[in-house]
Amino acid sequence: MNIALLQLNPVVGDLPGNAARMAEAVKKAAALGADLCLTPEMALLGYPPRDLLLYGATLRRTREAAENLAAELAGLPPVLAGGVEPNPSSEGRGAFNCAFLLRGGRVERSFRKTLLPTYDVFDEDRYFEPSAPGFDNFFELNGRTVAVTICEDLWNDAGFWPRPRYHADPVKEILRRRPDLLVNLSASPFSLGKQVLRQSMLGAVAQKLGRPLAYANQTGGNDDLVFDGRSCAFGPDGALLARAKGFEEDLLLVDLDGGGSRIEEDDFEAESETWRALVLGTRDYIRKNGFSKALLGLSGGIDSALTAAVAAEAVGPENVTGVLMPSPFSSRGSIDDSLLLARNLGIKTLTLPIAPLMDGFSAALKEPFAGLAEDTTEENLQSRIRGNLLMALSNKTGAILLTTGNKSELAVGYCTIYGDMSGGFAVISDLPKTAVYRLARWLNATRGEVIPEAVLTKAPSAELKPGQTDQDSLPPYEVLDAILALHVEGCKSGEEIAAAGFDRATVERVLKLVAGAEFKRRQAAPGIKLTDRSFGTGWRMPLACRRLP
Repeated sequence: MNIALLQLNPVVGDLPGNAARMAEAVKKAAALGADLCLTPEMALLGYPPRDLLLYGATLRRTREAAENLAAELAGLPPVLAGGVEPNPSSEGRGAFNCAFLLRGGRVERSFRKTLLPTYDVFDEDRYFEPSAPGFDNFFELNGRTVAVTICEDLWNDAGFWPRPRYHADPVKEILRRRPDLLVNLSASPFSLGKQVLRQSMLGAVAQKLGRPLAYANQTGGNDDLVFDGRSCAFGPDGALLARAKGFEEDLLLVDLDGGGSRIEEDDFEAESETWRALVLGTRDYIRKNGFSKALLGLSGGIDSALTAAVAAEAVGPENVTGVLMPSPFSSRGSIDDSLLLARNLGIKTLTLPIAPLMDGFSAALKEPFAGLAEDTTEENLQSRIRGNLLMALSNKTGAILLTTGNKSELAVGYCTIYGDMSGGFAVISDLPKTAVYRLARWLNATRGEVIPEAVLTKAPSAELKPGQTDQDSLPPYEVLDAILALHVEGCKSGEEIAAAGFDRATVERVLKLVAGAEFKRRQAAPGIKLTDRSFGTGWRMPLACRRLP
C-alpha cells in the first residue's frame, strides 16, 4: 500500500486557497500511485485558527469546503483531510477537531480527535469537544483496517511517557482492535530538538502495535508558531521508513509494504534548526500578513545584525532596508560595522541622525524636568525617537518593521517600550543572547563572513551614554541565560536555582527583573517560538501579583 503524506503550508482562514493547494497535491500523489492521501491536522482551515473557531460560520464553511473538495477529487484516491466540524449536540463545546474521509466524490465520514491539549501554546479544550468514549476511528481500505488519530492522540502512550497527561489513551484502545495501519494527522509546532523526540515516540507506538504508522505534519509559520514538517513513516518494528523535508512543503510517497521510500537527510544541530525556523517563520509572517518588504534599525550590534541576516534570507536582500540612527553617543565603529554588514548582505541603508531630535525633546522637557537629575529617562528618549522614526518609515513605505531584541533582554526588561520594542514582528525574541552569538558564528562558518568580526567581538552596548555596556547593569550573559533557562523554561524557583550553584543575590535580582518586565512583554510584538517555553501565547503570567517563585 502506498500512502502519500501531503506536507502542506496552509494559511489560516484561507479555505479556497488551502483546498486548492490540497487538491493539487492529491492529483500529484495519484499520478505517483498513491492509495491514500494524508494531510496535516486542520489543513483545510489552517492551524491554529484560535478564536475563529467560536464563529459558527467558520465551522460551516470548513465543512462546505470539504464537500466541494471531495467532489473535485472524485475518481482519485481517498483523502484524509484535516478540518473542523460543528458539534450537533446541544451539550459540550461547539466544534470537533476532525479528519474528513473524502472518498467517492463525497465526505464519507469524519473521525474526531480524542485528546485536546491545553498546555504551552495549546488551548484546544476552549473550542473542541473530544470524540465520544470508546475509540472508533477506523475504516476499511483495500482490505485493510486503518486507524485514524489526530496529533495529540499519539502523545499520551503510558508505555513511553513516565507521566501521561490524560486518563484516556487512544493507543491502548487501538491496540485492542489491532488495525493493519495507523495514521496520524498532525500540526505539531517546532521547538529545538523536538523532531528527535517525535521520531522516538512515534517509532515506539508503531513497535508497540506491531503495525506501520504514517504521520503527516504541517509546515510553515503561522503567527508565533513555526511548523517544521518532517512528516514520516515507521515500520511495524518501529524503524524509520521515510521522512519528508524539514521546514518546507513536500509530498512523500511511502510504500508500507517494504518498498523503497525516501528518508530525507536532515540536520538536527541546534544552530541549523534555529536558522531554518527563523527564516521560515519570518518569511511566512511577512507574506501571510500581506507585506513584501521589511525594515529594521541597524545599531552595529549583534542582535540587529542577526535579524538583518534572517530578513535578507527570508524575503530577499532587495526587500530589506537597514536604518542607521546615530546619536552623539554612537561610536564610529558601530556606524562602520552597520554599513559593512549591509554591504555583506546586499541590503539597502538609510541614515537618519537623531541629535537634532534629541535637542528638541530636551528643550520641550526642560521646564518639567527642572531640578531633576538625568537618568534612564533621557536614555530611553533616544530609543523612543528611533522607534518613532522607524514606525513612520514603516507607515510611509508599507514595509513591516522588525524588532531586534533577544530573549535575554525581553526577560529582564532590558528594552524600551515604545522604543526599540516598536514594530510588527520580533524575529529573535525567543533566542537568548548567548544563542544569538552561537548562531551568528555558525552563520559565518557556513556562509562566509556575513556578520563582521568586530560585531562578534565588541562588548554588547545600547550606546545610550558614553562608555555604556550591557554588563554595567546585568550579570554576564552566560550566567544570566543559565538562570533564565532554569526559571523560564525549567519553571524553577529562586531557591531551586540558587541550590543549583548560582549566587543567591544574583538570582533574586534576575527574577525581580523578570517579574517587573511583565507589562513590557504583554505589549511586545509577536515573535518566533524556538524553545519549549517562549514569551508568546504559551506564557500566561499575571501582571498585578506578588510573584511567588
